[in-house]
Amino acid sequence: MMTEANRLPAEEITNTATSVTAVEELLKYRFKNTKLLEEALTHTSCNSSSASNNYQRLAFVGDAALGLAISSYFFSVYPDVDCGKLTDLRAANVSTEKLARVAVRHGLYNYLRRNSPILDEKVKEFVITVQQEAEMEFYGGVMKAPKILADIVESVMGAVYVDCGFDVNAFWLIFRGLLEPIIMLHMLKEQPQPVTMLFGLCKKDGKQVEVEHRKEGDKNIASVYVDGQFIASASSEHKENAKLQVAKAALKELFYDPYDEMDVEFVPSQKKKTNVEFAPFQKIKMDVEFDPTKESEEAKQRLNELCGRKKWSKPSYRIEKEIGPAHNRSFTCSVQVSIGENMFSVMGDEKSRVKDAENSAALAMIQGLQESKVS
Repeated sequence: MMTEANRLPAEEITNTATSVTAVEELLKYRFKNTKLLEEALTHTSCNSSSASNNYQRLAFVGDAALGLAISSYFFSVYPDVDCGKLTDLRAANVSTEKLARVAVRHGLYNYLRRNSPILDEKVKEFVITVQQEAEMEFYGGVMKAPKILADIVESVMGAVYVDCGFDVNAFWLIFRGLLEPIIMLHMLKEQPQPVTMLFGLCKKDGKQVEVEHRKEGDKNIASVYVDGQFIASASSEHKENAKLQVAKAALKELFYDPYDEMDVEFVPSQKKKTNVEFAPFQKIKMDVEFDPTKESEEAKQRLNELCGRKKWSKPSYRIEKEIGPAHNRSFTCSVQVSIGENMFSVMGDEKSRVKDAENSAALAMIQGLQESKVS
């Protein structure tokens, strides 16, 4: 589900000043040199564009700026995480699929000066596809994202980065909000790469997986066979997207739907959300050994145990606030737990590490449950 800012590609906005003003308002940043933003919003299909007067050079530097900013951010947020996981986090947040959805969410394509009806149709088709997605896709959906959408985001990033004097901290403060939701470590764990997960689970069970591809017209069709038995098939214009979709289908057929419990922003929920407004039912029985009078690193583990025993949804955590520079940042996290038809959300205390902030939120949830009445 996307926000009201999403719009299908409109006719080319010939008034460049209007586009510049609109993007400045979106960024909440006033350019010192608006020519940079004009260049970032000019496609190569415009007759007036030249090699040095379109989005490509700025997209190049914007890509580098985002890589540095997001690397620094995760390096600070996760001081105990190894390089491999940091690389996975960076890759997920700078991918073409992720950035293209940022462009769709904020309607950036509408501000691009262009002269390409074919490109317009391709983007229009992708926007419709994204609007129909049930959850945020980390690795790609049914349709491969048009690269131009990610390029627009990167070119605008490049314009901001150059305009603020190549200051990566200033750049991050300006652009961070537009990239939400940032894909965090717990989200990657909850929504692993489908193809990797399929092969891993089958290997664990001693099963042999094969993915066969064939072409029918302009469609690529991928089929999964496990120990020679047909499991599922899927099609897409692009081979890699067909493989992605068939892996999801096979996981659901063989094991479970790995995305059922995914809790991210922009996903519609039918559950009511409340802040420690627990319903007046019978007192809950807390059958975990845990001292709620002192903070403990076991809080998350104990909350997980409690939810598992009560058959409630798995707790999900979210960073609500970040304060301070990258080298001295503090975090406040919240935790959400679904109980029946209600969604309970509790905020923890401000901490210097995300791990500690999540434990603080988990402790607050346990205390709230102990002091409340929940059926």
